[in-house]
Amino acid sequence: MSRIAYLYQLTTAKAATRQITLIPGETTAVFLKQIADALSMDVTLLQKAYDQHATYKEGNFVPETYSIPNEPNEEKLIVHLLHESDKKMKSLANEYHQPFEKEKWLQIVTKASVIQKEAASESDMPFVSSVIDNRIKKGMRLQMDGTLNYGEYSHQKVTARRIRTDKTPYNTYKNKGLPTDPVCNVSKEAIHAALNPAHTDYLYFVRGKNGEHIYSSYFSTHHKNIVNATK
Repeated sequence: MSRIAYLYQLTTAKAATRQITLIPGETTAVFLKQIADALSMDVTLLQKAYDQHATYKEGNFVPETYSIPNEPNEEKLIVHLLHESDKKMKSLANEYHQPFEKEKWLQIVTKASVIQKEAASESDMPFVSSVIDNRIKKGMRLQMDGTLNYGEYSHQKVTARRIRTDKTPYNTYKNKGLPTDPVCNVSKEAIHAALNPAHTDYLYFVRGKNGEHIYSSYFSTHHKNIVNATK
């Protein structure tokens, strides 16, 4: 059955009775597992439908609470979630006067996904965005742990061994620039920060004892900040 036919069936079905929530920064792999557990669905079929219908490998869903139509199968559900997210993504692109073109929007969401993984708070996002831009402009690797929290590794601590052994495009310790794909699903706030970075010359940051990031422009200062944060 075509995507249009699925959407027709969804819009003419009974009223939705269930809800599922996607939190900002969560990966699709984890989200699909949550759906499977909550709705007693087959995660393999959910992933297969996602791979078939999604525009990008990651970052297609808009984090929010979704109403689920009565008794959908795995493919109908994925089509429904992608359709709802696609509408909201187009609306965001229009709000920020950005062309909703595949490659252009992919780049924006990819940067936003790194911000989403790295920022300590919403107010922190524009500063993380500025560090990303500043390091790329200087030809520096991003070297951000959050880019390795992709897919099934969403909640795993990034170790030195992981950094050494991960050979994917998500490893920003080894590869220059942004990853080739988003690392998670992103919020409106992360997209806003990606498009509106703070004006700084910051190149480094470390999480302080209070949970907030401490920024610096020089490695010597950054090293001192790391020492102080770990005392």
